[in-house]
Amino acid sequence: MTVASKQYNLPILGMTCANCVSTVERNLKKVPGVSHASVNLSSERAAVEFDPTQADLQGMLARIRKAGYDVASGEAQLRVQNLSDPADARRLQAAWSGLDGVLQANVNPVSGEARILYVPTIVSESELRAAAKAAGFELAAAAAGEDVEAGVRRSEIQKQRRLMWFSVLFTLPLFTLSMGRDFGLFGHWAHAAWVEWLFFALATPVQFIAGWSYYVNGFKSLRNGSANMDVLVALGSSVAYFYSVAILLGLFSGHGYFETSATIITLIRVGKYLEVNARGRTGDAIRKLVGLQPKLARVLRGGQEVEIPSADVLVGDHVVVRPGEKFPADGRIIEGHSSADESMISGESLPVSKSPGDEVIGATLNKQGRIVFEATKVGKATALAQIVRLVEDAQSSRPPIQKLGDRISEIFVPAVILIAAITFSAWYFFFPASAPDATLTRALINTAAVLLIACPCAMGLATPTAVMVGSGRGAEMGVLIKSGEALEQASGISVVLLDKTGTLTRGQPAVTDILLSEVAAFGGSAGEAELLRLAASVEHASEHPLGEAIVAAANERELALITPGHFEALTGRGVAAEVDGQQVLIGNLRLMNEHSVALGNLATAGEQLHADGKTAIYTAVNGTLAGVFGVADTLKDHAHEVINSLHGMGLKVGMITGDARGVAEAVGRQLGLDYVLAEVLPEEKAAEVTKLQAAGHKVAMVGDGINDAPALAQADLGIAIGTGTDVAMATAPVVLMTGDLRGVPKAIALAKRTLRTIKQNLFWAFIYNILLIPAAALGFLSPILAAGAMALSDIFVIGNSLRLRKLPLKG
Repeated sequence: MTVASKQYNLPILGMTCANCVSTVERNLKKVPGVSHASVNLSSERAAVEFDPTQADLQGMLARIRKAGYDVASGEAQLRVQNLSDPADARRLQAAWSGLDGVLQANVNPVSGEARILYVPTIVSESELRAAAKAAGFELAAAAAGEDVEAGVRRSEIQKQRRLMWFSVLFTLPLFTLSMGRDFGLFGHWAHAAWVEWLFFALATPVQFIAGWSYYVNGFKSLRNGSANMDVLVALGSSVAYFYSVAILLGLFSGHGYFETSATIITLIRVGKYLEVNARGRTGDAIRKLVGLQPKLARVLRGGQEVEIPSADVLVGDHVVVRPGEKFPADGRIIEGHSSADESMISGESLPVSKSPGDEVIGATLNKQGRIVFEATKVGKATALAQIVRLVEDAQSSRPPIQKLGDRISEIFVPAVILIAAITFSAWYFFFPASAPDATLTRALINTAAVLLIACPCAMGLATPTAVMVGSGRGAEMGVLIKSGEALEQASGISVVLLDKTGTLTRGQPAVTDILLSEVAAFGGSAGEAELLRLAASVEHASEHPLGEAIVAAANERELALITPGHFEALTGRGVAAEVDGQQVLIGNLRLMNEHSVALGNLATAGEQLHADGKTAIYTAVNGTLAGVFGVADTLKDHAHEVINSLHGMGLKVGMITGDARGVAEAVGRQLGLDYVLAEVLPEEKAAEVTKLQAAGHKVAMVGDGINDAPALAQADLGIAIGTGTDVAMATAPVVLMTGDLRGVPKAIALAKRTLRTIKQNLFWAFIYNILLIPAAALGFLSPILAAGAMALSDIFVIGNSLRLRKLPLKG
């Protein structure tokens, strides 16, 4: 029997550059049973797919820690209210330890205090509480919780800030004194021997406290058979520091460079602090989505409203939501009328009316009346949780364009160390200075500049930061992009192929025309209403979809319908009945001919309607033709706008449908489509996509995600029309969270801009290293300038990606 694979999304701590990414990936893949591992430097997450019969969380953690990194963990401190003896404590401890994602569980049988360490991306505190309840234990009420992983990331930012200010505290006076001495600002005392010892005292804490992590992480990197950015920083700063120590001890004569070593580490610390701050903003969109979930919920228990954490809402609970409050779970309304603001999930700004029987989406806002709904999906099953998970998966994926950067990053640091060695040898042996000490000094300074100017981080961050911001921006607009590869594919599309029914059209027939006969007993707008009232009264007793369209049109006008008498369904022709003492016939042309009904001025109406892709429904009253209804599956709002937008982007647009060619071509003419593929069976749609691809087109297929699944899979890019509650069900790589077609040009525009940003980032990362490493090797850059440039390169890449958050995306 085949065992289904599992996937973990592990929050990784300690990564600094692209080499760290490859190190973590390589070590995870060494765990038996792991089939795939993908690490994202920007989100600091590792997506791991594995066979649960061979691999487990502890094995992965051991590998990650051995490589010199760690996994962010949360700590839950819970109070158990009904522990009776140590055996109960052990039983509860075992229940928690058996949960996937729990690292350690300890329960004190005396105090009732429980302490659980867990991985927050695998298990949540609410699941810990649910497990305790299932085991028969009661826990004290929980306070509104916070994002555990976000707390760990905040701690990392605070640590970087402390190290930055510690470095500045020692480096600023050191740099000021050193530069002042060099410019002769402090007189003869600044050249006294004790001043060098003061410089040593100021530089040493920076080197071995603020800079200690570079030595530790660099050693771990080398131990794992690779070299990362930490190795370069440790080597570059150490060259300046230990050379200065040697001068201080009298081993060489010349000028010390303590201010250089301290300034190098300080500049890199400042850059790292700015980087982690900016990198944190790349995930703002996903954090906004997570933050939408209300902390508390009001449920009916025993007829009373009880306030509980929203994480504790159970399927089947009746939940009360007042105006201005958010729905704490997905569910179905059982009492009350209101409207809901679903813009934070769907991107649709207009409120949606809600009545008993309608579905509500967790985290959306109740605008008006008091609502009672029954929870149908809670926790990880809600639409919001699915959206968050899918966006996180997309942010962990790698588009093909990143592969080049990954390959270069793997050999980058060793190549830089080799260039640094060549630089030292060239300056020392082939271009000696007039004095031997000056030769060594110049060779060491230029070598340090090479080590410090090189920046593998920019290459590692170029793609994932743009993918993170782009996919998050899409989620805010109601466009769910499930992978980085989908972003790249969408940017190269040349043809957009749309399904007709339910995609371009509403999927429900509607009355589009009411044509009155010149011999009808009624005329004008009042005549239209009377004809519609009579026809709808008859069709009210029918179950035919076209008849339902007539009834719906009458209801829109709030016409009073009556129950017909002597109703008869005439198979294949129409219906007949008596209304207000009048004999009414409704149906096709064949029915009119059978009853010898003269068509008069409407003799060609049926042909005209058919040419426009509509169905003609004839209505006769007392043997005389009263009028003809035109019924069609009407176009969705904004359909014309969407087609025009796609044409404006230089794309060809086509429609594929199983409808008759005449109907399809009429719709095609209305919309100005480039391709109309009609009379295509569902199973033949994929073949039609293949034909377009064979002609050299990159095809995006837009469909409902279920009937069109084969065509969506065959297309270069599948875009599924979803709804707020089933977005995760479609297999297409792009899902529109509402039926709003404007999401199609938005998705393609977003993809193009994201790919453009990735290319800009990669160009900067490559050109920076290509130009500045040789400049440093030739002696045009000091180590201080090199360190500053390296710090700024990362910030440039992240800042460029963050611009995607503010770009106005018009379809």
